[in-house]
Amino acid sequence: MLRFARWKVVAILMMTAVALLIIVPSLLPIPTRDALIHAMPKWIPVRTIVLGLDLQGGSHVLLEVDSASLIKTEVQNLRDDTRRVLRQEKIPISGGVGVLPRGVQVHVPNPAERAKLIPKLQQMEPPVGSAIMGAGGGAPSIDVKDNGNGLIKVTITQAGITEKVRRAVQQSIEVLRRRVDALGTTEPNIQRQGNDRIQVEVPGLQNPERLKQILGTTAKLEFRLVAQPGEDPSNYDMLDQTDQPGKLPVEKQIMVQGQDLTDAQPGFDSRTQEPVVNFRFNIRGGQRFGEVTSENVGRLFAIVLDGKVISAPRILSPITGGSGQISGHFTVESANNLSILLRAGALPAKLSIIEERTVGPGLGQDSITAGKDAAFVGAGLVLFYMLTTYGVFGIFADIALLVHIAIIFASLILLGATLTLPGIAGIVLTIGMAVDSNVLIYERIREEVHAGRSIISSLDAGFKRAFATIIDSNVTMFVAAAILYYFGSGPVRGFAVSLGLGILTTIVTAVTMTQMMIALWYQYMRPTKLPI
Repeated sequence: MLRFARWKVVAILMMTAVALLIIVPSLLPIPTRDALIHAMPKWIPVRTIVLGLDLQGGSHVLLEVDSASLIKTEVQNLRDDTRRVLRQEKIPISGGVGVLPRGVQVHVPNPAERAKLIPKLQQMEPPVGSAIMGAGGGAPSIDVKDNGNGLIKVTITQAGITEKVRRAVQQSIEVLRRRVDALGTTEPNIQRQGNDRIQVEVPGLQNPERLKQILGTTAKLEFRLVAQPGEDPSNYDMLDQTDQPGKLPVEKQIMVQGQDLTDAQPGFDSRTQEPVVNFRFNIRGGQRFGEVTSENVGRLFAIVLDGKVISAPRILSPITGGSGQISGHFTVESANNLSILLRAGALPAKLSIIEERTVGPGLGQDSITAGKDAAFVGAGLVLFYMLTTYGVFGIFADIALLVHIAIIFASLILLGATLTLPGIAGIVLTIGMAVDSNVLIYERIREEVHAGRSIISSLDAGFKRAFATIIDSNVTMFVAAAILYYFGSGPVRGFAVSLGLGILTTIVTAVTMTQMMIALWYQYMRPTKLPI
């Protein structure tokens, strides 16, 4: 135990020095920190600890899925699926496919045709939870009824609506996360609230209006042909134009979906130098885009975003390369925002902002002050207790404790993790845990000394026999921290991260580093008795 390898000493000292260098910029005043960042070479990254919404302020937005809009979209999809089944089965109907508030209806005069059609309609939507419960499990998503007189009604059940809202919320969270990440913010907190709401918290965002602009739109991109003169009005919609006054007749059929986009980047037109958005399709979208442009040379091709025509260029020749350009009197910022929205993908349903808050830095400063006070008081009491109880060995434990705290903060900075108020609580908790490991070791050494063992034997036995207990207790706590991180979100995860890092560093500081300092102390002092 007392033969501590030199490379271990050098490694521990270097790790401590690196940790201190990493956390120094976070301790400097902002002007000094900015000057340091400017003076350092670009190849040397200078990072600071990222504070959460409760410490540095930021933007808080609560979104709600528009269930009415979602149901309307699902009814339209149900109508299209019903028409597809009718075409596939070659079943004649009278009066077309009627639209109901929560479903569709068709009139099939022939009883044999109705008996053939109903099972096919029931198979259009799988039961809710069928992927988990098996092919026959789950409540039905749609209800198909023969109401007599040849009328068949297909309605979306309440279980089906609930499932679609749940999926919409789940998909929206992933889309919103990609959008917020593209803004350049760090560690946003995006989580479900209830059945149909999403909470978005972005620490440090100084422009909440931009956040609302990114979150408050569906970014539903569609490519549709402009209707030709004399076309049946039931086949097209009159849509507003963003680049000029008036409306434009646009066919209802969507030729290419925006979800087939694989990339969208802002740029500038090579001729006019105006900001544009360059986009690229996947294989399916590129093939479909090429087919449409090949079959409709000379026609206007409308690019529709959120129900408005932002551009309607004429197809001069087939575009088979799978890429294109959107222009529409953009500014540099609006082109960048649109490219973010398109890269992130379309939201499955419209989201409405029902609550917004801006947390000022004053509240965060109060939290930081309270957290510092708690940490200083807790650390001070622990340091005093160890010093008075174990003397020189208590000093070693106190030094290891300070290094332990430095390594935790350095790890948070390197990982880019966000420090929240619960995270500070986790760090304070690990202070007690780290000292607890030293207490176990020192009390074990005392027992060996009282049993009549020599100094070297007592030190060696104290570290070896206490190590197993330390590992067991820390592994148990680490598993608890991992469970909190996996199942928790937001502040709970912040607590779990700081707790988990504290547990890992405890092994290095409370055991290895303390052992190194005691070994060096013994080799230099050669004591005749232990000071505990």
